[in-house]
Parts: sequence; structure tokens; C-alpha cells
Amino acid sequence: MKLLRPISLLAGLLMTTTGATAQISLTPPAAQPPASAAKKEAPKPNAPTAAKKPAATPTPTPSAPLKPAVTTKPAATPVPSPSPTAAFEDPNVDSVYGAYQRGLYKTAFDLATTRAQYNGDAKAMTMLGELYANGLGIKRNYAKAAEWYQRAADAGDREGMFALAMMRLAGRGGPTNREQAVKLLASAAKLGNPKAAYNLALLYLDGNTLPQDARRAAELLRVAADAGNPEAQYALATFYKEGTGVPKDIERAVRLLQAAALADNVDAEVEYAIALFNGTGTPKNQPAAVALLRKAARQNSPVAQNRLAWLLIYGVGTPPDKVEGFKWHLVAKTAGKGDPKLDELLAELSPEDRAKAEAAARKWTGTADKSRLDGGTSAGHPVPKP
Repeated sequence: MKLLRPISLLAGLLMTTTGATAQISLTPPAAQPPASAAKKEAPKPNAPTAAKKPAATPTPTPSAPLKPAVTTKPAATPVPSPSPTAAFEDPNVDSVYGAYQRGLYKTAFDLATTRAQYNGDAKAMTMLGELYANGLGIKRNYAKAAEWYQRAADAGDREGMFALAMMRLAGRGGPTNREQAVKLLASAAKLGNPKAAYNLALLYLDGNTLPQDARRAAELLRVAADAGNPEAQYALATFYKEGTGVPKDIERAVRLLQAAALADNVDAEVEYAIALFNGTGTPKNQPAAVALLRKAARQNSPVAQNRLAWLLIYGVGTPPDKVEGFKWHLVAKTAGKGDPKLDELLAELSPEDRAKAEAAARKWTGTADKSRLDGGTSAGHPVPKP
């Protein structure tokens, strides 16, 4: 359950050799039980209603991690990881939010305090919770943050409800209170907060806080996905791919993967690329698949790096480039995505090209420790031959 931030993947590149030609088929990570459709880490809470978060803190293996966020998919149903951050959103960007957006946190604090105390402004209350929770313009104080979020929630602000729910799940600013968190998430979701719907879905998946209910989780994920939440789109795609809580529908799953990929969800980029490469649920387009894998590889997805390595080495969907291909293999290996078969092929590379690949990998990883790139035991799975 970004819990959604990864489901388990066991991907393999199937390779057949006919004379001098190799046909490669990209296989998506192995699917996990329904509940694992969510990512391990719950996405960071959205902030109150209007706007983009000021400074960010940012989530691979595909196949529904339910990291979310996808990192690599979790082996077990993830549980939302509460985050104290809530971005202040307000449909009418005003002086408070304007100051916040420009990084003038002390000014935002003073203006929000005035509006909260004299105008009873719920958005200003949520802003104060945000500032206290993150120590922006004021010393961090979770207890005060919770107090302001509570006041905002009591005044009907859905962002304040969501932020307070995540604090209650994390036990910040007060004791852990999962029952209250569930009520707050349900209220915020009912008022249209997509991240509240997403996290509530995760709780229905983990079966600890709430009775496990894949169908209800799917309904909530749909609400969040329709609102454009990429983690929910990715998780729901996994549901449709596996038939968890919804009828199995590969084409719908791929459409959701495409939407999440367009929103820069790395796990979705990898799985959508694999669907494009194999023509599963969408017309085959190998060059587009390679471009997406390249993008995800640059975002440090070990799975994307491994798949891209194979395609570059064999020149499938892209001109062959063994040096670049082995560079990505070595980079993926340092992240734990080793591949014994590629290690064998690397050993056959000319000393000059191997040195180039290793140098490129060291440059990417920022390490001067050559042994990490060409030594040690590979942690990956062998590539099966048909």
C-alpha cells in the first residue's frame, strides 16, 4: 500500500538466441498477493488546499508495490508512513500562502496567526500546523502543530484533517491514535482529499487497523486516481492487472500506468515501458519503451537500469551500445539488482570497453571504489532461458 510504495518484483529478461540474434522479452516484476498492491511508504501528505508545496522533500521496482512508493515492491502489505508535512493549499492564493511560497516563513507565520485568531480562518490554522510541524519560521513543535491541525479539522478543513490523521498514525504531537486517524482520513476523503482516500485504502489493505477489504480499498483508490493522484493510479493499475477487488482488466491497468507515468511515478514508468515493449494491453512501441526505461534509470530505478542494460547491449528498440548497457548493469548491481548473466557477458567484453563501462558507472554512482562495481556477489536472479 508510496503504503503503496513498492510490491515485490522478480523480473527476468527472457532471452532466445537464434544464430547471432537475440530476442529479448521484458517481464514485469512478479506479482504479489493482492494486498501488496500498495507501496511501502505512504506518500507525503498533501498540504492544505491550493498549491504546490514550497520546498520539497521527496519515492522502484514495478509491479505494484502497494515506496506506492514502489522503491521496490514490498513483500507484504505496506502501512502508511505518516509524514508531518502538509502543503498549504488555498484556492485563493493570498498573502499568507504567497509569503509561504516565497520562503518568507516568519511573515507567513505572523499573517496566519492574525487570520486564525481574528478571522477564524481554517486554512490559516492549517498553515500554522504546517509551519510548526516543519520548523519553518518557528521552532519545530509537533504538539503545537497537532493543536492547530485539530482546530483546522474542527473548522472543517480537509487538509488539516489529513495532516492531523498522519500525525496520529505516526504518534507525533501526541500518542498514536489509529482510530481517530481513520475517522479523520474518512472525513477528509469524503471532502475530496485524494491523499486521504489513498492512505485510507492502504489501511483497508493492511488489515490491521481496519478489516481487510480489497473491494473497499479499490473504491478509495479509484477516487484518488480519478483526482489525479499518481500513487493511487499505480496501485489501482496493479489491482486491475491482478483482479484484486475489481475485475481483471489489463487494458485499464495499462491506461492507469500511463497516467501515473506521465505524472513521473517511477514504478509506473518502468511497468508502462514493459507493457509498451511487449505490446501488453497497448500497441507495441519498443523505442518509446526504451525512452521510458532510460528516464526511469536516470531516476535511479534499479529495475529500469537492469532492463535498459539488456536492450542496449543487444540493440533492441535502440542502437546497440555495450559500454552504456554495461554501465547501467553495474549501476543496478551497486543498488542490489545484480544479474549473473550480465556479469558473464561483461567478462567477455574487451578490456578497453569494460574499463569505459566501469568508469561511466563510477561517475554515475559517485564512487571511486572500483571493487563495488566489478567485484562481490551478485544479488540478482539468473535470467531463465526458454
